[in-house]
Amino acid sequence: MKTAILSFSLLIFVACASACGGGGGSDQPPVTPPATTTAQNFAGQVAMGQKLYGEKCASCHGDSGEGKKAPAVVGIAKGALPLDPPATAKFRKQQFKTVADIADFVVKSMPPDSPGSLSGEEYWAILAFDLKANGIDLGEKKLDATLAPTLTVPR
Repeated sequence: MKTAILSFSLLIFVACASACGGGGGSDQPPVTPPATTTAQNFAGQVAMGQKLYGEKCASCHGDSGEGKKAPAVVGIAKGALPLDPPATAKFRKQQFKTVADIADFVVKSMPPDSPGSLSGEEYWAILAFDLKANGIDLGEKKLDATLAPTLTVPR
């Protein structure tokens, strides 16, 4: 696989859950709970990730990734997602060379009150939203553990 150099800048998370009850009276068919959403490509991941980021990440990282109670995750040129963890970092201790490095950190550490609580699909969707928010489009590819190590965060 060819190494892609990406302008990666926005880290995003969130979870989506909805449940439907059984059907009504005999006139109405039973309501079936929706199937788990699985994105088929990057665009699908981005759409899913946008919702998740708003629910799980924006309160700390800001609505636009500008930083709030937590570091900015948008704007590498302005210091977001630096290669080395800041001296004041509470959670991060590793370098961010590739998207896989960021994914590893996010799964182990985010959200801070419940690390690892999202599904793999949800974490990848949030990262896809981040890439897209920074002008990166992977086309029909799907961001996953195979592709992420090939995506270098430019400095």
